[in-house]
Amino acid sequence: MRIDRHVSPKSLLPAVDRLFTLACGKIRDLDRTWKPSAGTPVFTVKGRYATRGWTEWTQGFQYGCMILAYDVTNDAKLLDRARELVVDRMLPHVTHIGVHDHGFNNLSTYGNLLRLMDEGAIKDNAWERRFYAMAVAASGAVQASRWSGVPVKQPSPHAANSTSLGYVYSFNGPHSLFVDTMRTIRILGAAWSLGHVLMHENDKKADLLKRAVLHALTTSQYIVFHGDSGQTYDVRGRTAHEAIFNRNDGNFRCRSSQQGYSPFSTWTRGLAWALLGYAEQLEFIKTLSASVFKASVGLDKAAVLKVYERCARDTDDHYIHDCAALDGITYWDDGAPGMAKLGDWRQRPADPYNDHEPVDSSASAIAAQGLIRLGRTLGGATGKAYLQAGLTVAQTLLAEPYLSTKPAHQGLLLHSIYHRPNNWDHIPKGSKIPCGESSMWGDYHLLEMANLIRRMATGGAYPVFFPRLTAK
Repeated sequence: MRIDRHVSPKSLLPAVDRLFTLACGKIRDLDRTWKPSAGTPVFTVKGRYATRGWTEWTQGFQYGCMILAYDVTNDAKLLDRARELVVDRMLPHVTHIGVHDHGFNNLSTYGNLLRLMDEGAIKDNAWERRFYAMAVAASGAVQASRWSGVPVKQPSPHAANSTSLGYVYSFNGPHSLFVDTMRTIRILGAAWSLGHVLMHENDKKADLLKRAVLHALTTSQYIVFHGDSGQTYDVRGRTAHEAIFNRNDGNFRCRSSQQGYSPFSTWTRGLAWALLGYAEQLEFIKTLSASVFKASVGLDKAAVLKVYERCARDTDDHYIHDCAALDGITYWDDGAPGMAKLGDWRQRPADPYNDHEPVDSSASAIAAQGLIRLGRTLGGATGKAYLQAGLTVAQTLLAEPYLSTKPAHQGLLLHSIYHRPNNWDHIPKGSKIPCGESSMWGDYHLLEMANLIRRMATGGAYPVFFPRLTAK
């Protein structure tokens, strides 16, 4: 991609403010027209949100968009409506034992409300604070209970030489580790920051921070490619969607993919989940003392940070140099068979209206935030390069043809893709590929990215997922 060295958070402010103006109208339209009996809004079809029963992982994004819109506009009616909906409808997500999506649903809602109270954007109320905190704590423990251990025969530097590993398993079952969970795992860190633990039989305690860290280290070893294994398709920074383990003995067996083209190509939304997940975990772990970290996790903080930084930089570099088109936008999978028909696609802006393979703007919105956060964390010339890359992607997304400017279209971010292999995405008449539609996760992450940029431009509090005032 071609990185714009001059774009800045302040130069993007007009585009950010335009986005939130559009968002308020579209959020209200969806809330007014959506029938809860239909399920959860997932993606748009001909510009109107529709559902897709698989797991209800997007409901928190719908209400989270309301909270983020309030965060910027101070529209009290949006905040009141979001509070009402969160209280009425989100509790089943807190106690959902069947999914790996707790960080998506519950930090987007309860977590954002707790963050705003920490920042003083919502009047502090002890009972309300406790309500949000209890929901986050319970969600983190429920998520951590989906645990599969992994035997370690030979400690690896990709896992900080840990002698024990494990992961929060996906909805596919105990054998399955998803790359997506690198972003949802932050619910464990938030719950740990609130002083919570997971209790087992005989009152045994499982440390939530330890499980979050071991999950990230296992993802580093078995999901993220680092370019040093000697395997044929080991490209530095590539991510598999899934790692499969034999649950009879816990051993790793192979990589797989549910939503990507293959285990050995890069499904770009999966790459983005890892890219943002490691960047946020770096921010979090850096705030903890080495002694507290060691007491909880049993590992050296510096060694773990080294792994996290390598994963973040590997995935960021792969995005910038291998997966993004000239304008910073990615297609849905860099190995999809139609990519060869696009010619030298990296040397020109992404084309969402081509005849061969769709772009996935939602992957780019997620990745932009990760690039910005990593750049800020690293600082210096190295950090500046990542920061500018993230701002470049944001600049593209905040304008047409990606920004949805028509009031009748309920989505905010156009050209998002859900499940290309299953052919779930709407293909407009006259087109050969899906295009022109939005998704709840794409809209939410566009607003989350824009809110981060706005805070940086105006000197506002830097938004983080972990509770500031109650952290250990």
